[in-house]
Amino acid sequence: MVDGYNQKYILSTHHNTKIPKMTNNISKQRNRLFILTGLGIALIIAIFVSPFASSDPDGLDRVSQDLEFEDKAIEDAPAKKLPFYALFEEYALRGVPDGLATPLAGLAGTVVTFGLAWGAGKPSGTPRKAYSSKRA
Repeated sequence: MVDGYNQKYILSTHHNTKIPKMTNNISKQRNRLFILTGLGIALIIAIFVSPFASSDPDGLDRVSQDLEFEDKAIEDAPAKKLPFYALFEEYALRGVPDGLATPLAGLAGTVVTFGLAWGAGKPSGTPRKAYSSKRA
């Protein structure tokens, strides 16, 4: 006896359900275009818009100033022990002229974030086999 779900599964697996190669290539091209467009927009914002960000203190800094406890911060903060602390200071690269420090930090941060997201989301390369409902 075959219930509705299994009947649908059997019908879908026994018919030729391959996607035509041309459609698959178009889909890959659209995905690539979408990803590269998004990365391009993010890089433009990081490089050209970030220098115009406000120099006023952000949320936590502002509250610590308003409530007068900013001088009670831990001198040996855990963040200062991270390996990237030697490269970055606030939102800028250390040792780079002021006009380039923030855009370069934005560029580096965007590329690293994209790389981590791409690596985490990239499939392993081996397609999974379809779930089989065969019973012993």
